[in-house]
Amino acid sequence: MEHQFIKGKDIVLFSSQPWESEIGSNFKDMTYELARYNRVLFVNRASDRASSISKKRNRKNSAEIIKPEALIKIQENLWVLDTGLILESINWISWNWLYDQINKINNKRLAKKINEAIENLSFKDVILINDNDFFRGLYLKKMVSSCKEYIFYIRDFLTIQPYFKKHGHRLEKKIIQTSNIVVANSAYLANYARQWNSNSYDIGQGCDLNPYLSANLKMPDDMVNIPKPIIGYCGAISAMRLDVEIIDMIAQSFPEYSIALVGPVDSFFEKSDLKKNKNIYFLGGKSPESVPSYISSFDICINPQLINLLTIGNYPRKIDEYLAVGKPVVATKTDGMAMFKEHVFLCDGKEDYPKMINLILSNKNCFGDAEKKRRIDFALLHTWENSIGLLGDAYYSSCKKN
Repeated sequence: MEHQFIKGKDIVLFSSQPWESEIGSNFKDMTYELARYNRVLFVNRASDRASSISKKRNRKNSAEIIKPEALIKIQENLWVLDTGLILESINWISWNWLYDQINKINNKRLAKKINEAIENLSFKDVILINDNDFFRGLYLKKMVSSCKEYIFYIRDFLTIQPYFKKHGHRLEKKIIQTSNIVVANSAYLANYARQWNSNSYDIGQGCDLNPYLSANLKMPDDMVNIPKPIIGYCGAISAMRLDVEIIDMIAQSFPEYSIALVGPVDSFFEKSDLKKNKNIYFLGGKSPESVPSYISSFDICINPQLINLLTIGNYPRKIDEYLAVGKPVVATKTDGMAMFKEHVFLCDGKEDYPKMINLILSNKNCFGDAEKKRRIDFALLHTWENSIGLLGDAYYSSCKKN
């Protein structure tokens, strides 16, 4: 499909995640893709007062308290702005009117730094794209002086998380209503945004899958002594996203198999009874560069999600990563997983997991070259080029309406 890419524009990207985030970031990948055809400024996440005080108490992290103001050129057509700001921590405020007044001050201080960088770079008629930050980016549409178009990018239901519940619902709705365009990484989230803004589009998601395509992925040292076959998961091990009962059922149903869980572990899973299972291995968080080697060491990959507002519509990026290595995948059936139904074994409940795993293990074709190639070919359809092409289609479609 031919896309109408955004080209020759000045784009400012504002994100809830920092540029140097240790975990994979959709928005950073999108930034590089947009910089192929446009001049791009990425505004790095500013520190807040509560976080800076917390870091100051920890001597080991004292150098991270705040970054000095800097405009850094990353490559041709791409800059990162460190604002040097410490914003006020206001999420604890219960009164909406007081919260809004101080939030406007935070937004105004950010806008001042962005405007200075825009002037420095001689940006004109800016397209401002906000990555899911309905707090700090709420008023930037009016405050960034050269902003011609304001695009809000939604890729998660943040408002169900405890931190965002107090003010998130009303502010997310407001930013969706006031944006020129809303884009989402799934059809589910696009439909959600369309309640308040008819210019809401699904632009899918891209993945940089090149690291997963290597034929020489070495088994990590901490997996060498784990007995085969290995059923594995890579990603955040969080009570908000994963179903502990599914993992326990797999372990109990296949006591002779190993279950390897790769990723940072939250307090719920740290204290869970899963650790009593001798065939479950918690391997901890790993660098993004090492993840392909872990997936390559699995025999079967799983995504044992809970079904809730956070997971039901989000794009499961890890599924593309699993498939790019050619692995058979068993996953919870959600709206976001519908597009993968021809390539993944989907489960309606925890009882389906042992059934699907048995089905895979009893069918040699699931591990054959033809099936492996079919999975890889499907994963490679999901590129950042395609996602940014869909963003361009949405942008020009909206321009025609206006």
